[in-house]
Amino acid sequence: MRELTVNEIAQLEERGCWAEDWSDIMVDEAFVPSQMENVLLYGHVEIGGLSGSVELEEGFRRRCCVRNATLRNVTIGDDCLVENVRGYISNTQIGDRCYVANVGVITNQEDCTFGCGTEISVLNEGGDGNIVIFEGLTAQLAWLMVNFPKTKELAKSSIPNSLLPTPHIGSGSRIVGVKEMNNVKIGEGCEVQGSCKLNNCTIMSTDDAGTLIGSDVIIEDSVVASGASVIDGAKVYSCFVGESVHIGKGFSAEASVFFANSYMDNGESCAAFCGPFATSHHKSTLLIGGAFSFYNAGSGTNQSNHAYKMGPIHWGTLDRGSKTASGSHILWPAHIGSFSMVMGKVQNHPQVQKLPFSYVIAEGRDTWLVPGINIRTVGTWRDVNKWPKRDARPLDSRNDIINFAFPNPYIIQSVLEGKSILEDLQKKTPENTEVYTYHGCKIKRTALLKGIQYYDLVLKLFLYRCFQNNTAETTEADGSRWVDMMGMLAPKSELERVVRDILSGAISTADELKEILRQIHQDYQRSEQAYANFVMQNCGGNLFIDRDHWMREAEEAHALWLKMVKDDAEREYQMGDVEPDQLRDFLDTIK
Repeated sequence: MRELTVNEIAQLEERGCWAEDWSDIMVDEAFVPSQMENVLLYGHVEIGGLSGSVELEEGFRRRCCVRNATLRNVTIGDDCLVENVRGYISNTQIGDRCYVANVGVITNQEDCTFGCGTEISVLNEGGDGNIVIFEGLTAQLAWLMVNFPKTKELAKSSIPNSLLPTPHIGSGSRIVGVKEMNNVKIGEGCEVQGSCKLNNCTIMSTDDAGTLIGSDVIIEDSVVASGASVIDGAKVYSCFVGESVHIGKGFSAEASVFFANSYMDNGESCAAFCGPFATSHHKSTLLIGGAFSFYNAGSGTNQSNHAYKMGPIHWGTLDRGSKTASGSHILWPAHIGSFSMVMGKVQNHPQVQKLPFSYVIAEGRDTWLVPGINIRTVGTWRDVNKWPKRDARPLDSRNDIINFAFPNPYIIQSVLEGKSILEDLQKKTPENTEVYTYHGCKIKRTALLKGIQYYDLVLKLFLYRCFQNNTAETTEADGSRWVDMMGMLAPKSELERVVRDILSGAISTADELKEILRQIHQDYQRSEQAYANFVMQNCGGNLFIDRDHWMREAEEAHALWLKMVKDDAEREYQMGDVEPDQLRDFLDTIK
């Protein structure tokens, strides 16, 4: 970089340029005055090489230059096009190959945090902040913060004391038509088009996972991860928007976190913990005070976190794979089991996490439970097969840990408990009982008996999948409880060890914690096989003695499951809602 010559200053002034102090303006060695026009310069300004061109769209390139702008304490990298700044750009470093045009005000303060370190309260909306958002946040770290508050302090200590980025606007980014950007850090290859206001936020982006911020968007006090898109008038306040997450069509989010591949349109969220593949497409849909993962919200879905008058302090969980039907309403607190469907206005706070694959149906003030039935549906089959295919994150940069295994030990421990619950209800009530009660929910006799059969089927499906791996023969049985950490599956004993190390200080940074969690994830198959051996023993068998017998049982169960799914697809076809070719194509995928 060099100072301008007297001749260059004269030429710039002829081209409508002005500087508060020309000696404070530094330019590239190859700079020529024709590359600037109608530019007002305040403070220290550096302008890189402008000899190249910028591609505005495929097949359309424009020569690099700086024109029609007011700059104060600004650094512009090589090969940039900066033009038509209606307000000014201040205290900003712009990387190489950037296009900044038709913007209002872009400015940064020295002590800003770019949204990192913002504390929010998820689930318990009226409680103290339980998640700190920052660039390194993952679904697993957020889960640990909620369940083990000490993790929050570890995360806070991992945020650098000096957050001043170099540059504020990463190389290859396009900032066009933005009205206002205050204290914003933008990664490489990011596109910001027509947004209203970005304030105190970090927009992460990479060349492999570019981030898109679209028209009429407002983002404040938030962090957006690489590969995400926030578009079409979405409003995001004090949120973390994770990897390849989509938020659009006017969706409004406050004090919520969204992790890998979640998809939010039209509705709203508040104090929501949305794990991987949480989905809401519809208007009038509210996610509030709840934990959701691999979830699909029906139109008009709603929850209430005011149980009475004590404020928004109540919350609940819909375990992995759950759905809510159109118009459903859940009065928190409640806990719904994995792969369950909730229908109607549920008012009695069901705690039915030990009865997965259920229908939870509200009729008036009554809640009916149909245990296990969802294992036989086309919807469950489609879900477990579609999620791995819809992971849009680059293979080499997936920070959220997602385990797609189905069935898995976390689900199976509930299936074992659920089967025992149903059998106990049957034994402890008269034989002529037609309706059973569990945690305030009613279960018809026929549904209870079928539920036992469905859970037995799920156990054998699990064994079928695990027996495909011969390592089961050399693995000891281990019946430890499991946890689902928003996509990551792990034995509870491993998690307890991690928590002890956090409390003792043996794990002192978020990066260390993430690496240990990844090691546990990499050891999943061995741990799963040990749990499969435990399940075998619980079912009265011994893998080392009668493996062939149990393999036949498991294969028969798998074949029965496929038949159930096909029959369900045929029923949908008979209703006239599916074309013959669509049915045939779907049946061909069931193997």
